[in-house]
Amino acid sequence: MIQFINIDIYMKNIDEKEKKLKDTLKKLREINIQDNEELNKVAILKDQKNQLEIEKNQITKSLQSLEEENLKLKSQINELKKDNENSKRKENQFSQKIDELNQETDSLLEEIDKWQM
Repeated sequence: MIQFINIDIYMKNIDEKEKKLKDTLKKLREINIQDNEELNKVAILKDQKNQLEIEKNQITKSLQSLEEENLKLKSQINELKKDNENSKRKENQFSQKIDELNQETDSLLEEIDKWQM
């Protein structure tokens, strides 16, 4: 009879262990599925991150190009301003020369008028 009790205890123990094993396997499958879903989400996020980095690099290159173009244009504007200032200065000098010549001409005409009288 003792052997029967031992066998009963042994069988009950085996049944409990089998049940625990089945529960554990079920949990493992669920975890594995969740892990796969998480891995897929992580993979998608990595792809998105890579795409954003590519776009960022392209935008950065475009920005650098625009900044270089901006510097060139600023330099050209400065040169044009200098040229414009030089032109205005020369125009003012020319106007002064014309005024001087007009005054001289007026003086000469007055002298001529004096001599003709």
